[in-house]
Amino acid sequence: MVRKTFGDPVAEDLRYVVRAVVGEENFVDMTPNRSNNFCCGGGGGFLQSGFTEQRRAYGQTKANQILATKAPYCITPCHNCHAQVHDMSEVNDHAWETVHLWTLLNLSLGILGPNERTYLGEDLKDVDVFHPESEM
Repeated sequence: MVRKTFGDPVAEDLRYVVRAVVGEENFVDMTPNRSNNFCCGGGGGFLQSGFTEQRRAYGQTKANQILATKAPYCITPCHNCHAQVHDMSEVNDHAWETVHLWTLLNLSLGILGPNERTYLGEDLKDVDVFHPESEM
């Protein structure tokens, strides 16, 4: 959406949302970024193509970009990016947690259900989750 169509204005809108959700102090940008950012290599049907090793080799450019940030999480806006970036984390010894932007939006609103926390790290799995045993 940013690199191939709407460009930097949309990238700025997404950065605004992410900063509002995670806090300015937790926002770590990649280099290069915005419309010059690297592709993850999972879109356009490549995830389902059966060429896993080729997809991972191409995606290593994005993985190296993520690793350079030293951020504990990589936020992804779409399903294809999420699946590819999560897979690349596994290939790189789980160097980061991968989380959908949608998941963080719902977590920040306090409406993310317990069964929707699969990709959250241990530090976020219990944020705003009601535990009936704690009310006793």
